[in-house]
Amino acid sequence: MKKKIILLMGGPSKERSVSILSGKACYKALIKAGYDVIKIDPKNKNLNFYQYNANLAFNALHGQFGEDGTVQKILEKQKIPYTHSGVKSSHVAMDKVKSKICFIKNNILTPKYKIIKKTLDLKNKLSNNKFVIKPINEGSSVGVLIYDNYKKINFIKIKSLLNKYKKLLQEEYIPGKEIQVAVMGKKALGAIEIQPLRKFYDFKAKYSHQAKTKHIMPALINKNLYKKVLSIALKAHNVLGCRGVTRSDFRVINNKIYILEVNTQPGMTNLSLVPEIASYRGISFDKLVKWIAKDASINR
Repeated sequence: MKKKIILLMGGPSKERSVSILSGKACYKALIKAGYDVIKIDPKNKNLNFYQYNANLAFNALHGQFGEDGTVQKILEKQKIPYTHSGVKSSHVAMDKVKSKICFIKNNILTPKYKIIKKTLDLKNKLSNNKFVIKPINEGSSVGVLIYDNYKKINFIKIKSLLNKYKKLLQEEYIPGKEIQVAVMGKKALGAIEIQPLRKFYDFKAKYSHQAKTKHIMPALINKNLYKKVLSIALKAHNVLGCRGVTRSDFRVINNKIYILEVNTQPGMTNLSLVPEIASYRGISFDKLVKWIAKDASINR
């Protein structure tokens, strides 16, 4: 008898369109692997997953609800094994302040930051003039603003974001190479370098063919630095208590490695980085998806 999987895709977050793409790609791979797959879109929060009598939930959701521990908690209450990280690690990794606290506690270098609850909280300087404003619990660069200096702040935009999110993160801008590392289980697979032709690696650069972001695999850094960034990504994966596959985002400059965040639900589209890194290591997309499902079945 085929194992039955419920594939969660779409959902209510701002990353819904990306999740649908990830879900479609994963669906094909799971069917090839011989699973009986039921696609579920919890957009309207139909959360009775137990009714499908499935052996496993394959989580292809991105952003809030799917990546922050919410759907994970629901699945655990319904006693359904699921892919990727658990409730606590998903929640902490999604929360940029809580994850930074964890990184600092474990001696993992991360950019300086300040929590913003009102525009008066904005600091003139963190370390250099340039800084980033971002929501604390969004992914795919949703709501991210970059300013060259304090004088160029658009306070209307900041107030709009504060009205929506209540709290924001002001973070020092780290120039240098954009490096992303994929971790698969207990091993860091590799590091890829991103060179967006846009101002930064925003939502459009990540998911639009027209944006023409350059991917360099493996990343163009020296061997020692390459090994070190892999080691830090694996350490971050472990200290957050992550499972399955994650992708960590870094900035590398002057032999210093700054971690920005860990993504517990990395994209699985044809433009996504984890499948590209895995492919370089000889792991096809189909094998990657099959491994994620099998890992969840064994280790939950």
